[in-house]
Amino acid sequence: MRRLSIIMAVWFALAGSAQAAAPIDYTRTILQQARTIVADNQTHNEKLAALSALFGKFLDTDAMGREALGPHWSSFTLAQQTEFLDLFRELLQRTYVQKLLLFENPDFVYAGQQLTGNGATVDTKIVTPRDQFDVSYRLTRAGDNWIATGITVEDVSLTANLGSQLNDLLKRMSVDDLITLMRRKYGNPGGEVS
Repeated sequence: MRRLSIIMAVWFALAGSAQAAAPIDYTRTILQQARTIVADNQTHNEKLAALSALFGKFLDTDAMGREALGPHWSSFTLAQQTEFLDLFRELLQRTYVQKLLLFENPDFVYAGQQLTGNGATVDTKIVTPRDQFDVSYRLTRAGDNWIATGITVEDVSLTANLGSQLNDLLKRMSVDDLITLMRRKYGNPGGEVS
């Protein structure tokens, strides 16, 4: 009976991993949902909220935030780290999601995927009637799904770009000043994070 239990457990584990979507397929699903939202007849704010909810499940903004801060991360207290990650999530989603809304009738082309250990890179293009942009997603497995831990647009990493800006700000201001600035732009001025 114990042997049958072990065989069944192994079979279920293999069956579950076989059903997990390939990184390119999972990315395609997310981006097609984004395209549907952008093309919908909702208001700008409704689209923004729907895209933020969608990408909130797809983007690992905590990993991106820690990477963007680089060596500065360890100089933040635990409370500062927590608030920074909340504000960084809002910043990244607004940056990325707002850009999607600016495209007219965006379409996505899937150029391929490269598997690397427990991760992958999925190469795509955002195609509009007037232009196209290369976008790569660095993904990590999250159960049966994938989460993006990095986005590169036209060979520029969003995380590295934001990290450079944060580094410049932290040369001129304290951690508290940076969080206050971010709170003013991406949170509620009263200190509550939206």
